[in-house]
Amino acid sequence: MSAPQQDFLSERRIDLDWVRIGAFGLLILYHVGMLYVSWGFHIKSAHRLVWLEPVMLLLNPWRLSLLFLVSGVATRFMLGKYDLKALLGARSVRLLVPLVFGMLVIVPPQSYAQVVESVGYSGGFLDFYLRHYLGFSVQFCPGPCVVMPTWNHLWFVLYLWVYTAAVIGVLALWPSLADRLGARLGAVLGGPWLLILPCVLFVAWRIVLLPLFPSTHALVGDWYNHADYATAFLIGFLLARDRTVWAALERWRWVALAAAAGVFTVFISIRAGFGTTLAPVPALKTTAGLAYGCYQWLAMAAVLGLARRLVPADGPVRRYLTDAMFPYYIVHQTAIIMIAHGLQGRGLSAGLEAAIIIAGTVAVCGVTYEIVRRISWLRPLFGLKMATPAPLKAVQQPA
Repeated sequence: MSAPQQDFLSERRIDLDWVRIGAFGLLILYHVGMLYVSWGFHIKSAHRLVWLEPVMLLLNPWRLSLLFLVSGVATRFMLGKYDLKALLGARSVRLLVPLVFGMLVIVPPQSYAQVVESVGYSGGFLDFYLRHYLGFSVQFCPGPCVVMPTWNHLWFVLYLWVYTAAVIGVLALWPSLADRLGARLGAVLGGPWLLILPCVLFVAWRIVLLPLFPSTHALVGDWYNHADYATAFLIGFLLARDRTVWAALERWRWVALAAAAGVFTVFISIRAGFGTTLAPVPALKTTAGLAYGCYQWLAMAAVLGLARRLVPADGPVRRYLTDAMFPYYIVHQTAIIMIAHGLQGRGLSAGLEAAIIIAGTVAVCGVTYEIVRRISWLRPLFGLKMATPAPLKAVQQPA
């Protein structure tokens, strides 16, 4: 029996575990990169690396959508282990407990560093936390206009819970809907249509919704992002058990990769030639949106197809990192921002500064996980299951 067949029978998708691990790893590097590009971020380095923006754009369209797709697959497999009520409870504990904890404990240092650097806030952290962070209002305008308390990078956790809860609510009313829609979608996405039809959806969201609803990650009114990420989540959820589609992704992997390279070249060429302001040339703006949306899906398809073929065998590294990635995600951005904040004004080169931030962030993530996984009451705060006590061994009585 082949490894892919074993994965489907055991519902342990080793290839998707590695995709998730890789996507979270890229996310850490991406957020370090945000310190050095011209796009808005909580704090910025004194260095600007113009060459880094095209590299960031290579990842930007698909990195988070891919995580939502993988999460959709995982949610579908969980339906085989839980009834709907139990699944909602399990996902709520796994996602909402770390979200609340993160907003109250992990995220506040990010907001503190932001207002110190943006508006020259001179108070201490405790003063900031009690007087401002827990103010439940928009503050420090017209500087950064920080909404506090905030979820910052943990918006992903909230959005994932919302999509999961919505799917559970629909299935409570129509239990067979996932199987019916999954079967029909799998039948439609045969052959090259697998690479074409999802592109149409992502293009439509990019061209129609983004101009009306710019990305905010504020949950309410963030309709472009909801359409984008919910589409990826539902593709994963509905097609999770369809062997034919996953085999087709593997078969079409090189076509997807080549097509992704082609449309990305179109997108980056338009951006390089005309910058981000394409309003005076509507045709170019539409072409850029079309290329972006297609690249988004084709890149995901290529990654998923390549992972099915090239994924390493299972082993302790995969098992360790699969558990570690969520705690890493929770703490990584705070580590990045606080280390970068501490290095301000040190006169370091961009390369040395970035190396220290990356190494320090990995160290903080690793140490945090090693501590958290050993302390039972900390585990749920970082998205880990409570440790199961080892069974007591029977003690043999002397004769």
